[in-house]
Amino acid sequence: MEKWIPTVLFFSFLIVLTGRSQNSMDHFPKGALSMGLGNASVTLNDPWAIFNNIGALGTANQELRAIAGYDHRLGLSELTTLSTGLIIPTNNLGNLGIGISSYGGKLFNQQQVGIGIANQLGLASLGVKISYFQTNIEGFGRSAQPVFEFGGTAELLPGLFFGAHAYNITRAAISKSSKDYLPTTVKAGISYRPSEDLMLNFESEKELLTPARFKAGLAYGFEQKLWARTGINTNPNHLFFGIGFRPRRFQVDYAMSRHFLLGFTHHFSLNYNLSEP
Repeated sequence: MEKWIPTVLFFSFLIVLTGRSQNSMDHFPKGALSMGLGNASVTLNDPWAIFNNIGALGTANQELRAIAGYDHRLGLSELTTLSTGLIIPTNNLGNLGIGISSYGGKLFNQQQVGIGIANQLGLASLGVKISYFQTNIEGFGRSAQPVFEFGGTAELLPGLFFGAHAYNITRAAISKSSKDYLPTTVKAGISYRPSEDLMLNFESEKELLTPARFKAGLAYGFEQKLWARTGINTNPNHLFFGIGFRPRRFQVDYAMSRHFLLGFTHHFSLNYNLSEP
């Protein structure tokens, strides 16, 4: 078992440098649309809200959609995340979402399977989600815990949106015998959309054991078909850039981010509308 200790320490070092020091990498926001905006996505009601803010999913279009994403961090296969999901509209309960993601390599990996429901209640969209979160470390064993989260969004004024989300509200640990906890994160933000082609987002995120980070994102659309995006984070400093293409049934997004010490990360995601003929 001792031979794996340097590898585990290396991954722990990367987790600290990339701003997630509470033993979880699979909790990163997902979808290249979010990444292109610097992950200032708490108000977005796109299908990737199943991962980023379940509460926003209540105002999503009543369409059956499938999503898939690939997140390749810092040029290392051991830091890659694969994710997929399905958004299912219901008659009375709003939108049901199912999300599956897997992060890591052979020596260290994490998997998460979650199901959530969100509905619009008056001006607000509210949602809850439960996930089964599993961590595997070669030579140390496997553990899994349930993780609960909830969130919501509201349109405060025409074109001005507010969103908030809380993750791991029960303070689940990595395992029953461990004192190391999965991240407990609270984030809130606003989005200003003066037109269908322009969006400006501001967001703040706080984990219990790390300083608060500020996120900002800007998106501009060309005829609702092609989108250009950029974003910035603090603590640590990140720059983000992204593009999106939206034909009739598909939405294809790409984003690139740069860590101030470690280099570049690439994100790809696909959103497919299964409701249209």
